Amino acid sequence: MSDSEPIPAGPANAKPSSGVDAGVGLTPGTTAPESVSTAPALPAPALEIAAGYALAGPALDLGALVWDGQCLPDAQIRIPLGMLNRHGLVAGATGTGKTKTLQLVAEQLAAQGVPVFLADIKGDVSGISAPGVPGERVTQRSAEVGQEWRATGFPCEFYALGGIGPGIPLRATITSFGPVLLSKCLQLNQTQEQSLGLIFHYADQKGLELVDLKDLRAVVTFLTSDEGKQELKTIGGLSTTTAGVILRALTAFEQQGMGDFFGEPEFDSSELLRTAPDGRGMVSVLELPAVQDKPHLFSTFLMWLLADLFQDLPEVGDVEKPKLVFFFDEAHLLFSGASKAFLEAITQTVRLIRSKGVGVFFVTQTPKDVPSDVLAQLGNRVQHALRAFTPDDQKALKSTVKTFPHSAYDLEELLTSLGTGEAVVTVLSEKGAPTPVAATRLRAPESLMGPIDAAALDKAVKESVLYARYATAVDRESAYEKLTAQEAETQARKDAEAQAVQAAKAEKAEKAAARGSGGRGKVKQDESVVEQVVGSGIFKSLARSVGTQLGREISRSLFGTRRR
Repeated sequence: MSDSEPIPAGPANAKPSSGVDAGVGLTPGTTAPESVSTAPALPAPALEIAAGYALAGPALDLGALVWDGQCLPDAQIRIPLGMLNRHGLVAGATGTGKTKTLQLVAEQLAAQGVPVFLADIKGDVSGISAPGVPGERVTQRSAEVGQEWRATGFPCEFYALGGIGPGIPLRATITSFGPVLLSKCLQLNQTQEQSLGLIFHYADQKGLELVDLKDLRAVVTFLTSDEGKQELKTIGGLSTTTAGVILRALTAFEQQGMGDFFGEPEFDSSELLRTAPDGRGMVSVLELPAVQDKPHLFSTFLMWLLADLFQDLPEVGDVEKPKLVFFFDEAHLLFSGASKAFLEAITQTVRLIRSKGVGVFFVTQTPKDVPSDVLAQLGNRVQHALRAFTPDDQKALKSTVKTFPHSAYDLEELLTSLGTGEAVVTVLSEKGAPTPVAATRLRAPESLMGPIDAAALDKAVKESVLYARYATAVDRESAYEKLTAQEAETQARKDAEAQAVQAAKAEKAEKAAARGSGGRGKVKQDESVVEQVVGSGIFKSLARSVGTQLGREISRSLFGTRRR
């Protein structure tokens, strides 16, 4: 929903079920005692629900309660700030207002000094950095829910995976990404994932730093080469065939332009914990429109960010407000086709990162998109409308209803009749107990409900203090360079050995040829000399005096037979 689209204000069809909660004991229309509240009297069930959201400490205001088709601005639905690290789920069909709910919650978190991370899949969340545009619809919605609306922009940093698209480049090294997450990107099966883990282990043992994709490809190429096959045997459990499959997957992945996401300088995830000079939390917006056709990549990269935070942050236990709230949009893409090891890693991260002060909200269409072990960790729920057009839709609807606490509403009917900007809410109270289920008309975001223009976005990116730190990629010596140098050295040695062998063969052949010809060559040479001498005039003169003693002595001297 952009800022030009209407904010529906029609009543939610929130009729009570035929059996009102026995714990309430009152029927719709019954007024509460005046001593309970100084506000106008509410129907007793509505009053019971509103009491569950009457909080003493700091909280986020989501909107006003809807009961029996009426919006009740005196019954505010809120989330305790200290419970935001108990994680949450924002769900609903396409077009029901999930993105605006994220924007609304992110604004209020930032206003209370809590940093926020948002993934902008469609490119329409950048407006959070600019004040909203007042109008008739915003005024009407504000009046309905009892909101004092002020146009406000919030401090933002804009990021882009590998610098593809507008934003400060986010990169990770292959080593820190790890084999489990990378296997999800490469869509490897469980056996191949385990084999990739062995390759990582080999590279670590040999001091081959895996910084970018070409490093990993170089290691796998080496292990599948004639020279590396012996090394492959030392790893154990890794076949040449599997290594070849991984190599082909890496090559295809790189050919799709994915190489830019891996490298240095690696993004320091602690940058997400920053606050602005005025004390408000920084809203980190990851711009993903340029890579929205690579869902496995960006969903896995988001998981890397979360896991990296988990590794670096200290234990803090329960805190008055979170250190960071992380919104994981399009969560179903993260879990689709995930291996057992991957799901276990996510479950563990979500379970334990709470004690480090980080809240995680998964954003998807239905709760069934999230594995049950992860869903069990999500204490706060904002469920937008669901569709029930097909048998599968109806099944998903029934499954969703079962995930809510007992309610005074007929949730099956309610969830199919909610308007855009309305949701069913249940959160954790300040004591950690689930609040009553509340149909809620949500407040309007105070920032721009739509994208800022490209020039403003580019200006915000270039003026960031982080831009100079991460903008330019660095390619230092790592596995690729080391293996390339090793290969060149090996090839040079082989060439030298081959030349030495050839030289030895040539020398041997020459000697053999000399031995094979023996004295015949010398005789032929001597005969040639004799012919020259015999034909000469001197020889003829000597021949005439050969009978004399002097002639005989001269002749012996010429042929080397002279006696000493």
